[in-house]
Amino acid sequence: MTKIIADARDNYDDIIDLPHPVSRTHPRMSEEDRAAQFAPFAALTGHDDAVKKTAEEYEEETALRHLPNGRRGSQDAMF
Repeated sequence: MTKIIADARDNYDDIIDLPHPVSRTHPRMSEEDRAAQFAPFAALTGHDDAVKKTAEEYEEETALRHLPNGRRGSQDAMF
């Protein structure tokens, strides 16, 4: 254990091994509610749809670049 970690642990020796407190007045939050509370993009309406659309466009563009018979998509027309 490094000295910094050992010093930090020493600061909390009196409480480090105590059991986790359980509230008598507030019920424990469900895992689902906790996950929703901390989901980083939960507040961004339409984020999932935008990601899916971008992925579909990328896949379509990639497929068009590699058409059968050695023909390529519109990318060649630009060069």
